[in-house]
Amino acid sequence: MSSTMETEDKARPARARILKTAARLFYANGFHAVGVDTVVAESGVAKMTLYRHFPTKDDLVAAYLEEADRQVVAIYAQATAGKPPLEQIHAILDVTGEIAQSPGCVGCSFQACVSEFPDVAHPGRVVAERHKKAQVDQLTALARDAGFSDAEGLGTALQLVVDGAWVAARRNQTRVSAAQVRNAGRALLAGWPSNNRA
Repeated sequence: MSSTMETEDKARPARARILKTAARLFYANGFHAVGVDTVVAESGVAKMTLYRHFPTKDDLVAAYLEEADRQVVAIYAQATAGKPPLEQIHAILDVTGEIAQSPGCVGCSFQACVSEFPDVAHPGRVVAERHKKAQVDQLTALARDAGFSDAEGLGTALQLVVDGAWVAARRNQTRVSAAQVRNAGRALLAGWPSNNRA
């Protein structure tokens, strides 16, 4: 093995450890409340190592959100696999409700990022906005494929249901149940005009 490959192998676990630690801390406490020194101390890496992988805290925030995006996309992809469009919408609502009602859920990291970083050019904010837009686009495409009128409007409305579940989870005292998220989404779908209806 070359020295370059050995260096890469040693670097990979450190980066993963930093991200895992940052994910836990950011999710539980928010972004501004967690400093680089805390991430360094709890991940067990040197500060120089952290800065080699993430030159600024903003870069670390963005990397965490990129990984969170990949995880969310994978969860929804697994839930919707092989289903027709309307059932995919139901599956997205169902899995959202199941996660939101779980004891460890304290809301949506992407919402938290938007709240904490008002500058739309912030690297983390860019990732968060892209994530939310992709979700609306997915729901819009599914609504269109399912035969609903004004698919864009429905996609946005469905995203409001999803985002509402995350807000309730963050508030904790008003945590919604999976059934409530499911019922809210189905009520919205039932009342929405469809191109397939006479």
